[in-house]
Amino acid sequence: MRRLNALRAVVAVAAIALAATGCGVTGGSNTQTGGATTAAGPVSGLRIMVPNTPGGGYDTTARVAAKVMEETKTASGVEVFNLAGAGGTVGLARTVNEKGNGDLTMLMGLGVVGASYTNKSESKLTDTTPLARLIQEPGAIMVSKDSPYKTIDDLVKAWKADPSKVSVGGGSSPGGPDHLLPMQLAEAVGIDPKSVNFVSYDGGGDLLPAILGNKLGFAASGAGEYLDQIKSGEVRVLATSGEERLEGVDASTLKESNIDLVFTNWRGIVAPPGISEEDRSKLVGALEKMHGTQEWKDALKTNGWSDAFITGSEFETFLKEQDKRVADVLTKLGLA
Repeated sequence: MRRLNALRAVVAVAAIALAATGCGVTGGSNTQTGGATTAAGPVSGLRIMVPNTPGGGYDTTARVAAKVMEETKTASGVEVFNLAGAGGTVGLARTVNEKGNGDLTMLMGLGVVGASYTNKSESKLTDTTPLARLIQEPGAIMVSKDSPYKTIDDLVKAWKADPSKVSVGGGSSPGGPDHLLPMQLAEAVGIDPKSVNFVSYDGGGDLLPAILGNKLGFAASGAGEYLDQIKSGEVRVLATSGEERLEGVDASTLKESNIDLVFTNWRGIVAPPGISEEDRSKLVGALEKMHGTQEWKDALKTNGWSDAFITGSEFETFLKEQDKRVADVLTKLGLA
């Protein structure tokens, strides 16, 4: 399996015109300032679908974003709800089928890209209306406090001795980040990825009990959604997969541990296809306003996320590239 290039954080803060009213998300009255349109009030009626179970990375990101938008009066009455199933493709199908619905959005990421292929979904992310990429984060190799593996070297030694006996759990379907990370890690340490005993969970909320119950050899996922358990000592991080150490997590990077691998995950938000340009501008404008707040900057630091904000055609191009890259990788693995 070929290694995916680490995603680079790109900050794009562009002025987006907010239209006065529409059939979807509504906003306050507008005023003109030097040719730019600015909204006098928050958008309302916004719904954010999370396509997996509560407690996972998508869920955390969606609820943090909703909280920041409410606190900063970027939006009011934001509703976050979960529609789990098939690695996020149940929610994806719902989004695609809600053509023209300017009130609905979906929090998504690399996991949904992969699941759309491994689950043979008729709906693809390229069918949606891209709004913004929000964050990226490194992966983490984690074990329970009772695990016999105290270091990444301990784990790799046992894993190489018999890959089938060391199960690895991830909060995404095959093709998602929690699957791609251990497959690439296996390759980096000289293990055939096809011999990896991967156990898929539908989001971090389902994966956490398996980690805490010591039911896995190790878990591969984003550290951000397990920070409380990491800080309490219930979960131990053996290594992280970014270029640099993750702030607030006492663990070396894989590269520092002489494992030549860098891997990052990303998350963003999309809307159904066919929404009006007015609704798209209001939604993107609200996300850009949120991105510029101190509250969002604080949330990035608290959750161990890196800013990766892009919108518009740049995000659309990025999604198409990710879709093709993941499809190519999974095809080579015989999974798509």
